[in-house]
Amino acid sequence: MSHTLARRRQAGSSAPSRSNGVVAVLALAGIVVSLMQTLVIPIVPELPNYLDASASNAAWAVTATLLAAAVATPVVGRLGDMFGKRRLLLVSIVLLVSGSVVCALSDSLVPMIVGRTLQGLSAAVVPLGISIMRDVLPAERLAGSTALMSASLGVGGALGLPAAAFTADHYDWHMLFWISAVLGLVALALVVLVVPESTVRTGGSFDLLGSLGLSTGLVSLLLAVSKGGDWGWTSGTTLGLFAGAAVVFLGWGRYELRTDQPLVDLRTTARRQVLFTNLASVALGFSMFAMSLVLPQVLQLPEQTGYGLGRSMLAVGLILAPQGLVMMAMSAVSAGITRAKGPKVTLMIGAVVVAAGYGLSIVLMSEVWHIVLVACVIGGGVGFAYGAMPALIMSAVPASETAAANSLNTLMRSMGTSFASALAGVILAQLTTDFGGHALPSENGFKSVMALGAGSALLAFALASFLPRRRTAAEGAESAGAQA
Repeated sequence: MSHTLARRRQAGSSAPSRSNGVVAVLALAGIVVSLMQTLVIPIVPELPNYLDASASNAAWAVTATLLAAAVATPVVGRLGDMFGKRRLLLVSIVLLVSGSVVCALSDSLVPMIVGRTLQGLSAAVVPLGISIMRDVLPAERLAGSTALMSASLGVGGALGLPAAAFTADHYDWHMLFWISAVLGLVALALVVLVVPESTVRTGGSFDLLGSLGLSTGLVSLLLAVSKGGDWGWTSGTTLGLFAGAAVVFLGWGRYELRTDQPLVDLRTTARRQVLFTNLASVALGFSMFAMSLVLPQVLQLPEQTGYGLGRSMLAVGLILAPQGLVMMAMSAVSAGITRAKGPKVTLMIGAVVVAAGYGLSIVLMSEVWHIVLVACVIGGGVGFAYGAMPALIMSAVPASETAAANSLNTLMRSMGTSFASALAGVILAQLTTDFGGHALPSENGFKSVMALGAGSALLAFALASFLPRRRTAAEGAESAGAQA
């Protein structure tokens, strides 16, 4: 076993209270960053008025965050491996605070987009936090702690929606961003005081050309996916971006395989355990976001449609909030199963539970308690699955590449949500019903998207079945020693 791992175990076991503090602070930082996903949802319909912009231009306040997060996550992960994960974690939180302040002072489109871009650049906090845990926590604490950190993505999103809706209803909309700035400062101070720096570094030089290539490819792909519905899926712009992304990714992959210190080690990424975990992450990211697109709309549509429940945005947030608590609770159960049976089994159980939740939605979506049940079942499955993914990634890569590997896995989940948003948008635009002269998504449209969510969860289950069997303790120790 490596000396680094031995020291980590000794340090962690000699200071359990400090370990608890590290886990709590990193999970809090993850929740604060995940709030950025739901922060603007209550004010999206009013953004054109607030910013004196068209609806299509105001939508860039959301798109900019998506693009910035996609670009920053793998780049910051690699920089964390090279120069210190805690250092890059602090930089990410500073960017979040800066972006929140810029948005809070904004009354026009351009500064709002700048601020939302800065907020998006903080997206690597969760994979960095998971990587820090691997380096500084005792081995017996790692499964539960990383599961909790991974679940913070969903917890922050679920709990942030009602809080953001309440704030938007009762205060000036700028208050949303002042609150996020204060929360970011709290997280920043706690990280400085509690979280130690990891001594595990890769060193070397940063792959600037590789980062530019990956960023160009991601921006082209995600722009085409996120704006294709507005521009037209067969428009020259959309098709050109898809084609450009394909060309860039091919060239980037060839370059990464030939350079000595690549941004993304494609040979490591191609290992069966890493590859199939990332593929399953795309499918589960797709599946989770399908619920996020459908359930709020069903809750808000007028009761006169025959399937809408006529609730306010604040009520929607409160109804969906329990799924975040279930997700957090299931992270502990997920860790227990991972320790007993291995993360592959945990991931497969999570995927089945998610699929079962979507199956329930096909027949149970006519009452508020139906929505609560469906959201909690799906959230529980996501808590299982997301808790297993870091364990699968970290057991397959050297400690010196943990942040980059976890960041890539986080990016794969985000790609899944982007694909879900685009495909669900197409389905709901095609399957509509007339209501007072307005075209609204039909009940069959919603059920089709939920069925698609079930299918993607079952796809994640199938992909997870290709993961290697669980290693014995002797094999794990031998592998850890070899990686050191």
